[in-house]
Amino acid sequence: MRYEGDIYRPPGEWKSYLLQTTVGCSHNTCTFCRMYRGKRFHIRPLPDILEDIRMAKACYGDLRRVFLCDGDAIIMKTEELLSILDALYDAFPSLEKVTTYAGPLSTLSKTPEELKTLRKAGLTRAYLGVESGSDALLHAVKKGADARQMLEAGIRLREAGFDLWVMVILGLAGPGEAGRRHILDTAAMINEMRPRHLSALTLTLYPGTDLYQEWRAGRFQAATARDTLREARLLIEKLEVDPLHFTCDHASNYVPLKGGLPEDRAYFLSRLDQALESGTGMRPEWSRGL
Repeated sequence: MRYEGDIYRPPGEWKSYLLQTTVGCSHNTCTFCRMYRGKRFHIRPLPDILEDIRMAKACYGDLRRVFLCDGDAIIMKTEELLSILDALYDAFPSLEKVTTYAGPLSTLSKTPEELKTLRKAGLTRAYLGVESGSDALLHAVKKGADARQMLEAGIRLREAGFDLWVMVILGLAGPGEAGRRHILDTAAMINEMRPRHLSALTLTLYPGTDLYQEWRAGRFQAATARDTLREARLLIEKLEVDPLHFTCDHASNYVPLKGGLPEDRAYFLSRLDQALESGTGMRPEWSRGL
């Protein structure tokens, strides 16, 4: 298929056909992220997207899952998204899910009615990069949305019927009290937002990002592996959403965890306690990556 630049998808979309509807990220200034730094954001022309769908039909015959990339397909005009959804479901009789990343401000630019219309048309799941529930931290990492806006975006997606999948980042605030506050604020936001899925990733400092430069200059202190394990433990303790599909098994995480809350809470805490006490079950640093 035709793609511009590197393509990223959530881990759970490994079986999905990746349809590039936008190129890059509409925000693209987060200090910790390098995913789309080499791309100038733009929306692909609708005729090109529809042609890609016809090409996919000719190549694959039928599909069950489609992920709309790059970083923020929800920013497209609602009418164009509806045209894409209609074309996908017409082309693939077995299609079950169409999913996408959703930027918080892009989500808020649509009315609740527009979001419900997109959901009814078959846009089934939205991935929202919350990163943190801390207003100060969201500002510091240049997320482009404050805590109130982030919470509202998540609630709108859930209330519109989307299968809401939220991502947060352990270690994003650094060690100590800042990290503890980050997790407490994040847990409070998640409890109010009530997504169906939550993934906790762990910060990895990559050359080319602003946060990496801050770290190299001594203006940002990175959390240690033990710091992030303590953050994971505190997050799991404070989460009250029931039911919640919880994953902490991304390649960036030191101790892979995957299951449901509240039923697996005791098991998760036991695994983290073992790692904190003896290092049991921890990934080596060289095998991690975000």
